[in-house]
Amino acid sequence: MDSVDKILFLLSHGGDTLIVQIYVDDIIFGGSSHALVSSFAEQISRKFEMSLMGELQFFLGLQIKQGPEGTFVHQAKYTRDILKKFEMGDSKPMMTPMSTNTVLDADEDGEAVDQKKFRGMIGSLLYLTATRPDIQFAVCLCARYQASSRTSHRQAVKRIFRYLKFTPELGLWYSSEGSQMLTMLAAGLIASQPPAHANSYELLLSLGPLASKLVYPCLPQKQNT
Repeated sequence: MDSVDKILFLLSHGGDTLIVQIYVDDIIFGGSSHALVSSFAEQISRKFEMSLMGELQFFLGLQIKQGPEGTFVHQAKYTRDILKKFEMGDSKPMMTPMSTNTVLDADEDGEAVDQKKFRGMIGSLLYLTATRPDIQFAVCLCARYQASSRTSHRQAVKRIFRYLKFTPELGLWYSSEGSQMLTMLAAGLIASQPPAHANSYELLLSLGPLASKLVYPCLPQKQNT
């Protein structure tokens, strides 16, 4: 059992590794040896009534495409589903998730919007950040105003959806080649957001060559100036 993820199990056997991930009554597993994977599938099928679905292609809203050069994980179907759900399917596409001139604040004098719908939009976008680190900063910025969202906040969220309309197929590419070195990048905005004028910074963790775009975002943090 993994020390961090209690539903992730790892087995090392004769130089090979088997990885098993459990979510409620769904199990995905794979390994470095076809014989080890087949043996596990046979043993667990004897103990439990289960259906083997073959090579992993879809799991919890994630779409997986595997090939000799690597694995591509994306949420294109989920993206189109939430565009339709929040009536943004016919919106004008945008090339970026937010404008470089966008500065959000509490906007206390602004017109209030439907809080339930706003939170639903934020929640849907947060789940999408599992494979879309390119929208995480913008989503987390908008998420600060869920308790008292205004028209300006909703417009910023809609901008993210319009960007998704332009880029529904983006995702994470896990290359099977090259180094698996862990690289960390940091970016920050000094005194960027009123009224507290806090410093915002974000860390990006890349596993493997940077060109492969294996980027794992950490949540943006704030520090008061």
